[in-house]
Amino acid sequence: MSNLEKDGIRPEKLPEAIASFLETLILEGSLRPGDRLPPERELALQLEVSRPSLRQAISLLENRGLLEIRRNGTFIAPVLDQHFGDHLWEIMRNDPESTADYLEFRGAIDSLAAFLAASRSSDIDREIITNAFHAMEDAHTRANPDEEAEADTLFHQSLYEAGHNVVMLQIMGGLTGILRQDVHNNRTKLYNRKGLRQILFEQHKAIHDAVMAQDGPAARDAAMAHVTFTRAALAEIDRTDARLEMALRRFAESE
Repeated sequence: MSNLEKDGIRPEKLPEAIASFLETLILEGSLRPGDRLPPERELALQLEVSRPSLRQAISLLENRGLLEIRRNGTFIAPVLDQHFGDHLWEIMRNDPESTADYLEFRGAIDSLAAFLAASRSSDIDREIITNAFHAMEDAHTRANPDEEAEADTLFHQSLYEAGHNVVMLQIMGGLTGILRQDVHNNRTKLYNRKGLRQILFEQHKAIHDAVMAQDGPAARDAAMAHVTFTRAALAEIDRTDARLEMALRRFAESE
């Protein structure tokens, strides 16, 4: 008898119970958008349910828009429209001021995420956060900006997950592509300035250490300080670049 049946759920209710169980895993982030479910036979064995019941549950989740059945398997569907992030990124590329708006949004979200992660994270959550930070530290030591940027993205994602806020997790999950692009682009600008790379690393370390100490206010303040510094540094770089471009134009016109 399956665990679901042991809990007193009648056999005819099994598909809905299985669907509810999988839906919870999706919403809490254990199953992420883009993840592929194990093959039907394997998943049925893992859940200790029949394949027909599992098939019905998958159909229910597909109808709810949580699963996508493709030729090469069954995948977790994005909660937000899959083109949402693309449209927003296009807006940000064409309107520099919207990038500042995004960082303003990140300041509010990341500070809350860090506070919740420090307050609510489990031992497993903190292990995942530490692994992401150590990957960033390793890339930083080897001066590999691409790997460091990728680890940076994973570090912030681990904070969203550790906060155990379903709405935050799903919204930021839908913005993963923008987060990754933003981190890479920002680091490209900032790394060219002496000393900024080390400052960014120390700021991430402060966030990590506060979360590990389960100090919510310190984690919140460290995350806000990081985003505030990034916004100010990028704004100053843009102003410097604009002055340089104007000076070069004047020089060219004087020739």
